[in-house]
Amino acid sequence: MSDWEVVIGLEIHAQLATRSKIFSGSPTAYGAPPNTQADLVDLAYPGVLPVLNGEALRMAVKFGLAINAQIAPRSIFARKNYFYPDLPKGYQISQYEHPVVGKGAISVLLDDGTAKTIGVTRAHLEEDAGKSLHEGLANASGIDLNRAGTPLLEIVSEPDMRSAKEAVAYMKKIHTLVRYLEICDGNMQEGSFRCDANVSVRRRGAAKFGTRAEIKNLNSFRFVEKAIHYEVARQIEIIEGGGKVVQETRLYDSDKNETRSMRSKEEANDYRYFPDPDLLPLEIEEGFIASVRATLPELPDEKASRFTRDFALSAYDAGVLSASREMGAYFEAVVAALGQSHAKLAANWVMGDLSGMLNRDNLEIGDSRISAAALAALLKRIVDTTISGKIAKEVFESMWSEGKSADAIIAERGLEQITDSGAIERVIDEVMAANPKQLADYRSGKDKLFGFFVGQVQKASGNKANPAKLNELLKNKLAGG
Repeated sequence: MSDWEVVIGLEIHAQLATRSKIFSGSPTAYGAPPNTQADLVDLAYPGVLPVLNGEALRMAVKFGLAINAQIAPRSIFARKNYFYPDLPKGYQISQYEHPVVGKGAISVLLDDGTAKTIGVTRAHLEEDAGKSLHEGLANASGIDLNRAGTPLLEIVSEPDMRSAKEAVAYMKKIHTLVRYLEICDGNMQEGSFRCDANVSVRRRGAAKFGTRAEIKNLNSFRFVEKAIHYEVARQIEIIEGGGKVVQETRLYDSDKNETRSMRSKEEANDYRYFPDPDLLPLEIEEGFIASVRATLPELPDEKASRFTRDFALSAYDAGVLSASREMGAYFEAVVAALGQSHAKLAANWVMGDLSGMLNRDNLEIGDSRISAAALAALLKRIVDTTISGKIAKEVFESMWSEGKSADAIIAERGLEQITDSGAIERVIDEVMAANPKQLADYRSGKDKLFGFFVGQVQKASGNKANPAKLNELLKNKLAGG
């Protein structure tokens, strides 16, 4: 691999969160029975005319402004001609030479903590095709046109990514952004957010790009990473074996963890693009752009910078906590109740125990069984030394499963920390008396046994001895005090 450089560009398809389709009034709700959400426009009946959904345009412009892209004052819809059984018109209405959103850029944070800027070539509006159904149909395929005409924003990157991890970081950043902007729900299982990956390899130091393969319809971050890894290895093996990589479209088989050829890659002229005669050129006035700009929320990078500045968090922590609007709002609510001086404690619990429980139960943070106020109430008991951090984890698990408050669980189970010096000293004396050999070894210079005594005292106290006071008293006792 050290002799090779990977070149990756992504084409991300974000389904816009409009209530109706891009050129018709049909609804876009997911999960309806087949062919119940398609009207005459979607079915391509003769004589029907498309009418642009203004909300889809607003969402596209909103995305463009969020990435500091050029918003075209004049853009054109084009017909992209190809045949699919689930494309009734025989063409897709898209944009080609004159997209609504031009060049922009996205900054991503890499694993080593460095930031990388990845260019966005364009973002254009288009309609989705229908869906072919194969399961449960003996020797036949069905066509569901519910999805035909659903508005998509296709976001095309520059070939700036040099590893699968960079590609995933970029895709995650776009995913975060479209959800922040509330223009796409980002549901990858339902196909609302998916991508095609263009992958090629070249000898390190070469100026010219290698021949690329396009991997279609990747709908999970894990699949994107695995598909790219496989494709890179496949192309290197071909070249090193004396062969040539063929430009083609490939599919990723997640069961076999391999890509396989789908068709030779069409060039733009094969699609016979030409301006759609049924749609006038789209002219966007500055006043419309200004009105959309006024609706922009605090964006992820801005929120992360504020978290770093106001709460003294690391760039990594701030990035994790600002990865969704809901996560950021939850964290800020905990800090507001707990106090800004304890923001790091709040961050650790939201990113650690809370996120772990959400992942385990496959829940979004909006469905958390512990509210921000309830978590803050638990953390207050750590701050005021009512309970230790270790006991707090047990309380947290009980809060999650039982729905009770932290104070109720602490009171019911008698979990308050022992802070009385005399009580802790009595437990220490008992432990020292029960472990004469370890005591002698410690006093002869085996300092590492201190941890043994801490553990034994905590075990004897039911993990309720105040750690700071325990350490102080234990050191004195072990020294002969």
